[in-house]
Amino acid sequence: MFKKVLMSLVLATVLATGFAYAMDKININTATQSELQTLNGVGEATAAAIIQYREDNGMFKSVEDLMNVKGIGSKKVETLTDSVSVSKLE
Repeated sequence: MFKKVLMSLVLATVLATGFAYAMDKININTATQSELQTLNGVGEATAAAIIQYREDNGMFKSVEDLMNVKGIGSKKVETLTDSVSVSKLE
């Protein structure tokens, strides 16, 4: 019985980890406002500011470029780093 429970826990952990790694990052160069708003700490105004900055200045070259967007500082960029990408094509 214990062996079955242990194997079930191991399997659940492996599956959960696999799903976490399978989640795609959001490309800040192509994301819509609603996609940006799914990011932790990004609301309607911040998402709109990201899109406006992108339209005015072209594609982001790095995640750190988000610091050029009004209302986004180094702490927010640090929070977003694992959730976003700057790929040119997606």
